[in-house]
Amino acid sequence: MKVVSWNCNGALRNKLTFADSLDADVLVIQECEDPAYSTRAYRDWAGDYLWCGESSSRGIGVFPKRGNQVSACNWHGLFAVAGLPGNSPTLQWRTDELRLFLPFRLNDQLTLLAVWTKGHRDEVFAYMGQFWKYLQIHRGDLPISRCLILGDFNSNSIWDKPDRWWNHSDVVAELAELGFASQYHLQTGEPQGSESRPTFFLQRNPAKPYHIDYVFASRDLATGSELQIGGPDDWLEVSDHMPLMLDVRLNG
Repeated sequence: MKVVSWNCNGALRNKLTFADSLDADVLVIQECEDPAYSTRAYRDWAGDYLWCGESSSRGIGVFPKRGNQVSACNWHGLFAVAGLPGNSPTLQWRTDELRLFLPFRLNDQLTLLAVWTKGHRDEVFAYMGQFWKYLQIHRGDLPISRCLILGDFNSNSIWDKPDRWWNHSDVVAELAELGFASQYHLQTGEPQGSESRPTFFLQRNPAKPYHIDYVFASRDLATGSELQIGGPDDWLEVSDHMPLMLDVRLNG
C-alpha cells in the first residue's frame, strides 16, 4: 500500500496531474483548498475525501484512490497541566484549539494522523509545540500498531531551545517511548538535525534546504516499509515541499 504526504503549496486544483503521478492509495495533502468550494474537476477528482482547515483555501485534505476508503476519527479531548498553582487558561487546552490535525482510518486497516502544524510569532506553543499539545491529549488514542503520523511538522532539531520542553528532539523521544520512529531516520541512520535529504526549500530556492516533513510509523509498520522523498528537479516547479512516499507492508 502506498501512502503519500505532500504540502502542495496551495492551489491543488491546478496540480492534479502532479498528484496523480504519485500513484498513491491515499494522498495526505497539506495547504490544499476544500474541494467543496472549488472547481468541478477538483471535486470529481477528490471523490469521498476528508478535509479540515482554518479557511476554505488552506487545510489538510485526505484523498483515497484505487477504491480505497477513509473515515474520520472522532478524536476530541482536554488536557490540563497538574501540580501547578493558579487558574490560568494556559494550563489547559482542547483539541479544537490546536492546528491542524486530521486523524482517520484507511480501509479500517490503518490509523493515520495527518499533520500540518501552524504557528504565529506571538505564540509560545507554535509548530511542534502544537503537536506536543495534541499528543498530550491523544496519546491514548494512538494505536500501538498499524499507525502512521505524517505530514508537514514545520520543525527540526536544529531549532531546539534549551528552555523549552516541547523541543523537536523531546517530542521525537516521546514518540519513541510510544513506539513510533521516523521512517527516514530509521532507514538512513542519520541523526535528527543532520538530514542529507531535504523535504522543503524556502522560497523554492535550492540553496535553502530544510528537512521538516516526516512519517512516524509504529514498530510493526516501520519494519519492511520503505520511504522515498521526491527530488527538487521534479517538484520545485509546483511546490516548496517534496512529497514523502511510503510503501507500507501490511503483515497479516
